[in-house]
Amino acid sequence: MNLAATIDHTLLRPDQSTQQRIEQLCYEAIEHGFASVCVLPQWVPLAVQMLVDTTIPVCSVVGFPLGGNLPQTKCVEAMHLLEAGARELDMVLNIAALKSGDDRRVFDDIAGVVSIAHERGAIVKVIIECGALDEQEKRRAANMVSRAGADFIKTSTGFGYGGATIDDVRFLRAHVAPTVKVKASGGIRTREHALALLDAGAERLGTSAGVAIVTGEPEHSATY
Repeated sequence: MNLAATIDHTLLRPDQSTQQRIEQLCYEAIEHGFASVCVLPQWVPLAVQMLVDTTIPVCSVVGFPLGGNLPQTKCVEAMHLLEAGARELDMVLNIAALKSGDDRRVFDDIAGVVSIAHERGAIVKVIIECGALDEQEKRRAANMVSRAGADFIKTSTGFGYGGATIDDVRFLRAHVAPTVKVKASGGIRTREHALALLDAGAERLGTSAGVAIVTGEPEHSATY
């Protein structure tokens, strides 16, 4: 298995997302062949410039990390990111709407971003924040992600509600459409954990520890 090719090399912590670290992130992605680099919106142009001669796409985030933005705001944010060169969008589902039982709002929120992205050949990963949801809510979220045509369902933001678990990956794999892939993210620090998540059904991993995971070298700092 090419483990590096499953990893979104990620840096989203605002206190650590300096220009120097973003440049380092891109160099590491090129060196190890990661699936993408995932950066804050402000760094998309820089990452695109640094990866222009590679096949590594730039990923960025929409409605991150709380998900409660107006649907129009998420759509505009998605358009700006795509215009800046992002080719993958990790959007946060509207958790408050889900918990309020407003499934129509949740679905429309996802579908709006998916439509904009797919028109431009980009993919969408929907973060449902498993640690904030009960089993019924996860099931409803999986259903709406599937019906809205998203490319991935993603376990967590890595900010505040716990990270990726084997059980959540298995649950999501069992409840999303076959066309929807699963991305595990948050707290993935070791090769063993990464492989276990992939074995459970994940096809993409989001972590800032990608270099340590693929090389076995000590991780310098925890950033996601």
